[in-house]
Amino acid sequence: MITYYDDRSVQVTSTAVRVDGRAFPLAEIGMVWHRRGSRSWRVLAGRGALAAALAGPLVAALLGVGLAVLLHRSPTVTVAIVGASVLIGLGVGPLADFLFEHLDRSYARGSRQLEMWARWRGQPVRLLATGDALRFGQIYRAVQRAMESVPAPAPTGRAARGVGPSGSDPRPPGRR
Repeated sequence: MITYYDDRSVQVTSTAVRVDGRAFPLAEIGMVWHRRGSRSWRVLAGRGALAAALAGPLVAALLGVGLAVLLHRSPTVTVAIVGASVLIGLGVGPLADFLFEHLDRSYARGSRQLEMWARWRGQPVRLLATGDALRFGQIYRAVQRAMESVPAPAPTGRAARGVGPSGSDPRPPGRR
């Protein structure tokens, strides 16, 4: 038996797909497809907050330099304001690395709910629903590889086995 994917709740092997304790033997799965849900505004707002946090100190530094030039104070005061503004701008470096890491993870997780469906024993069954795009892609590819390794059943007039494209209709071809 070959294991294609294994985590706490999902295991994909050369014999079955197990999700949250339920086993779906590959020999009984006729077709697999996936669907994308609507965007999560919470995730998008979080990304916007990260972008604002990245831009905030830089804007403050630029405003400080502009303020120092506009005030026409003594050279000592102007240098102090510009120096403080530059320090604020430089302070963004370590913070930016931290914030960019979170922004990158946000895109890896995705902003949509993703569902994996299968035709199991002739009925559509939702195998998995997650908002983690990276994990979903790994599991979906594991199921594709597992399905490719199972020999196709003899033709009996039923729908062909396989993995459908994104958003494909769960009904077999010819019955649309």
